Amino acid sequence: MNACLRAASGSLRRGQARLVFQALQGSHFHQRAGNSPSVSKGIDERWDDTAMAGGKAVKGKPAPQRFQGIQFQKSKGQHILKNPLLVQSIVQKAGLKSTDIVLEIGPGTGNLTMKLLEVCKKVVAVELDPRMVLEVTRRVQGTPYANKLQVIQGDILKTQLPYFDVCVANVPYQISSPITFKLLSHRPLFRCAVIMFQKEFAQRLVAQPGDSLFCRLSVNTQLLARVFHLLKVGKNNFRPPPKVDSSVVRIEPRNPLPPINFKEWDGLIRLCFNRKNKTLGAIFRQKAVLALIERNFKTYQALQEASGSEVPAVDPSILGDLAEDQSMEVDVNADGDGMEVEEEEGAQQGNAFFKEKCMAVLAEGSYEDKRSSKLTQDDFLRLLALFNKAGIHFT
Repeated sequence: MNACLRAASGSLRRGQARLVFQALQGSHFHQRAGNSPSVSKGIDERWDDTAMAGGKAVKGKPAPQRFQGIQFQKSKGQHILKNPLLVQSIVQKAGLKSTDIVLEIGPGTGNLTMKLLEVCKKVVAVELDPRMVLEVTRRVQGTPYANKLQVIQGDILKTQLPYFDVCVANVPYQISSPITFKLLSHRPLFRCAVIMFQKEFAQRLVAQPGDSLFCRLSVNTQLLARVFHLLKVGKNNFRPPPKVDSSVVRIEPRNPLPPINFKEWDGLIRLCFNRKNKTLGAIFRQKAVLALIERNFKTYQALQEASGSEVPAVDPSILGDLAEDQSMEVDVNADGDGMEVEEEEGAQQGNAFFKEKCMAVLAEGSYEDKRSSKLTQDDFLRLLALFNKAGIHFT
């Protein structure tokens, strides 16, 4: 009797399983055939959530990260902010007014865009990916915000930016530096920018003299703007998650800017941070540095004679070029002693002349024993003024 009951129970379970499987097949068929849009959307979204939660991938490959069928491309820096509380916090910290025009760089699927549209007059969004352009445009269709959004498809670094009051953005991390200095060179000046950067880049932006991360980026950015750290953002707040954590900073352009030649400033800062922990006296005694200063002196004199006036100032966007620039880099080892080579008498006299001038400038400002890693903005501005007064230039 018991054996018969067990057999009947097993047969019943197998029959139920077949019915469930057939029902699922029917649902899958309708979803694929497009007969049930609501079911189709629900199934697609569940697939995506499973993939993002780390579901099994075919043949060992990671499952694609998608949003309603859009596959994100990490190579283009597409990491969509998905935490609504964090999005709201960023909007609040931007201090937006109802009359503001907001520039958004890389709106993605529009999570931040929709919150911005709720509080400002207009959003100008610059997006490179045509799929994202379609998605963010679709999200505002049929809403009161449709006439408040302008989407520009193109590369932000090659796009001529319109007027805006505030910039709020989650930018692709690989172009953080050029975007920062493109914004800071934009005219007319904007009120502020609240931007998400890679954590270490943000730390360099706000680093102060004496900090281990204090560098050329810190000095050049803080010459043009006041920078404040606002929020730390964990990588799990993004879809797909990046490899590193992020930070949100607030950038307020200085107005007016210091009345200096930015190319001169950049040349001096490059020399000083070539070995930022060496004393300035050691840096400006190096033969390679003295030879460079002599070449710059002759070039500057020739340009001044040709134009009949001072060499004009340069756009501040030049400070965003943080790549190696051989025009102001010197080839020395850690001790600053190059290989001893036989020099012509004229070269020796030239080095001696400019060495004496440099040491006199450093002595006048009490800079000889100071290190670049511990100098303030005012220190560098005063040092540049002293060098220029002595006829030494860095263009």
